[in-house]
Amino acid sequence: MQSGCVLGFDVGSRRIGVAVGSALTGGARELAVVDVRDGVVDWARIAQLLREWRPASLLVGDPRTLAGGDQPARQAALRFAEEAARQFAVPVHMVDERRSSIEAAARFASARAAGARRRRDAAMLDAMAAVIIIERWLDNPEQAHTVEMP
Repeated sequence: MQSGCVLGFDVGSRRIGVAVGSALTGGARELAVVDVRDGVVDWARIAQLLREWRPASLLVGDPRTLAGGDQPARQAALRFAEEAARQFAVPVHMVDERRSSIEAAARFASARAAGARRRRDAAMLDAMAAVIIIERWLDNPEQAHTVEMP
């Protein structure tokens, strides 16, 4: 496993949650939410984050069905991963993200109940899902698969 930082992405139809993590520290944190307008990713914002953080790898959530199958959201995430591999000179890996949004919502609700989060923090829910994607990769990097440039 590499020691540099990684950026994780939870790709959605309207927003992409972004988190930063490190194998060195074994942790991850929310970073940003990038807009997707009319199906078009804000690639300039993604490029800005890469320039700022200089990640060793990008981790993109792979939203398989619960049975492990394909679905339209998975195709969108794969297109994002392939485009990122084409645009940026860093390895891109797909990480199983099944139930990550549910887990992120549960973490958010728990933090709100404890007084650690406010309603306005819900805008970062997608970035919280990206944190979970990084944590899963940190726990089991072998389960990720590398995306080849198209």
